[in-house]
Amino acid sequence: MSDRTPRNREPQKAPDKVRQVAFRVIRQVTSEGGYANLVLNKAMRDSRLAGRDAAFCTELVHGTLRWQGTYDAFLARCVDRPLNELDPELLDILTLGTHQLLRMRVDSYAAVNEMVTLTRAEIGHKRSGLVNAVLRKISQRTFDQWIDTVAPSIEENRLLHLAVAKAHPTWEVEAFAQLLGDDELEDLLDADNEPARVTLVARPGLATVDELIEAGASRAKFSPYAAVLQSGGDPGRIAAVATGRAGVQDEGSQLVALALANAPIEGSDTEWLDLCAGPGGKSALLAALVEKRDGALTAVEPLEHRAELVRSNLRAIPGEHKVLVEDGTKPTWPEGSFDRVLADVPCSGLGALRRRPEARWRRTPEDIEELRPLQEDLLDSAITSVRPGGVVAYVTCSPHPDETRAVVDAVLAKRDDATLEDARELFPDVPELGDGPDVQLWPHRQGTDAMYLALIRRS
Repeated sequence: MSDRTPRNREPQKAPDKVRQVAFRVIRQVTSEGGYANLVLNKAMRDSRLAGRDAAFCTELVHGTLRWQGTYDAFLARCVDRPLNELDPELLDILTLGTHQLLRMRVDSYAAVNEMVTLTRAEIGHKRSGLVNAVLRKISQRTFDQWIDTVAPSIEENRLLHLAVAKAHPTWEVEAFAQLLGDDELEDLLDADNEPARVTLVARPGLATVDELIEAGASRAKFSPYAAVLQSGGDPGRIAAVATGRAGVQDEGSQLVALALANAPIEGSDTEWLDLCAGPGGKSALLAALVEKRDGALTAVEPLEHRAELVRSNLRAIPGEHKVLVEDGTKPTWPEGSFDRVLADVPCSGLGALRRRPEARWRRTPEDIEELRPLQEDLLDSAITSVRPGGVVAYVTCSPHPDETRAVVDAVLAKRDDATLEDARELFPDVPELGDGPDVQLWPHRQGTDAMYLALIRRS
């Protein structure tokens, strides 16, 4: 009988549970198009990871996905075939191991050993030798040494160097460079690589910032309704969040909603519209604000499952607010029905790279080109939906010029009944808002997502 029968093998070591959870989450994100934050949260709940294990798993997942393109450049020097010829699950193992070796405080021997064990358990014994050999090559250099090996110097090609060294696709770096000076460009790329803080919103009339502070948060810088969970953790443990009286919402998202709510208008001010409402964070804040003015919000969302998220966000807000499952480009309401309209249009999401680590590698310039007609149609519909004297907030979670001012200019060029107004005064105490009249927030300047707002008044 062969000595390689299962009876005579040494018992196989079980893989580390946290790394196994992280690997399976990464597989769902890279192979099935899952969203890292949603897949990870469910996986950690199902696996009952908490405390230090949860924090370690989060860094494994987010860090690996965030630096994926840079690690691919390193791995390409250590594998004797093109990376696209490797099985995807094997490449995910190698990338996960590379992150531990180069950007985490994990002992090199332990990192390699644990990834070999994980390989045997998840994709088979035959692949473990390759994983061991490649990761040992990776461990022979530091992160900075690998950058010097694979990237051009700053003097040779500054933008390409930054793309590799700061883990952003080159086209994104080029787009950001159009908007920022040299020093600020690096500051932004660095800010994109820092995990975003968990920011809460105390919905007006339902919760207070003081209540959130008592639950362990601290006051945020700019929004009067914002608080930050400094230690991270599960916001759902806070009673106000669990009951819908408060929610999770980036401070930049709060600020653009508040700008719309606070823009001066004359006459009626009770009918508000959120034209692209899902998943409903801004809808809930606007609904709480308009309810205090004895008004109501109409929220429009074309996809039923996202409309259900809007309903969930509105569940604690008093008043007669409506959620319509409709296409915002084809209004079913009469022209000029609303006093204020939010058009937070679908976009590339390049302004939220801190919290969506996989997004930077998924998006392409073609995505922005394809979204442009929809963005213009939605803004045109928003202007048609607002009454004369009312205001529209055109909002994107992207600083890309083709999704921001270019869209606004294109739509306004076709209309003679709408004008762009200076929105900066609607962001009190917020520094570095630029020359206006529109407002672009930035992670490295204000510590928010890179939210864009243009305020338009219909005449």
